[in-house]
Amino acid sequence: MPHAEASTSSGAGVKAGWFAVLLLALVYPGASAMAADCKSMPAPQVNWEDCTKSNIVMRGAKLGGATLAGGDFTLTDLRDADLRQADLQKATLVRSSLAGANAAGANFGRAEAYRTSFAGMQADGASFAGAELQRADFSGAILANANFEKAELGRASFEKSRLGGARFTLANLSRANFVGAELDGAVDFENAFMYLTRIEGLDLSSASGLAQAQVDLTCGDGDTKLPAGLSPSASWPCTFD
Repeated sequence: MPHAEASTSSGAGVKAGWFAVLLLALVYPGASAMAADCKSMPAPQVNWEDCTKSNIVMRGAKLGGATLAGGDFTLTDLRDADLRQADLQKATLVRSSLAGANAAGANFGRAEAYRTSFAGMQADGASFAGAELQRADFSGAILANANFEKAELGRASFEKSRLGGARFTLANLSRANFVGAELDGAVDFENAFMYLTRIEGLDLSSASGLAQAQVDLTCGDGDTKLPAGLSPSASWPCTFD
């Protein structure tokens, strides 16, 4: 019967198609996700993975939960943007501005953000693990429970930022500036490199992971408070050119 044969053939084709999709999903778990659309407008949950969005003004953009991993945002204006829970892993943010943005819970892991402004940003619970953040400006930012593990933070500014619960484990903090920062919760500095790190007037009494060898490299003063058992460096206060 021709109709029966056609039906059987069609059914077999559908089954083969579903099997191929299932096999693809098993071998490449991310293949079933929606593909990136680099031409789409800024919107929550947008997928701009590996897209180029450099030198663009997107002030106040609503990008909560967006997939921005691997994207190029060099010199882009993202001031006051909503980046809550956004994925910015391995994104390029060189000389861009995220000042005043809300990036609570966002992931900046291994991002490249040299000379980037995060000033006044709300980034509690955000991750900057392994990120390149030399000379980045975090002044006045809210960084409670943020993760800076293994981040490169040479000459970064944390002036007047709020850092309660932040982690700087194994981070490079050489010449970073923490003057005026608030550490209203334990901050972890275990094995952080702190050559000429500015801690004048800083209350580090509740900090964890600090060793005398680290303190001896820093720049503090008579108003710097250290955890019990640690002593001010003989080189304090530092002189700057």
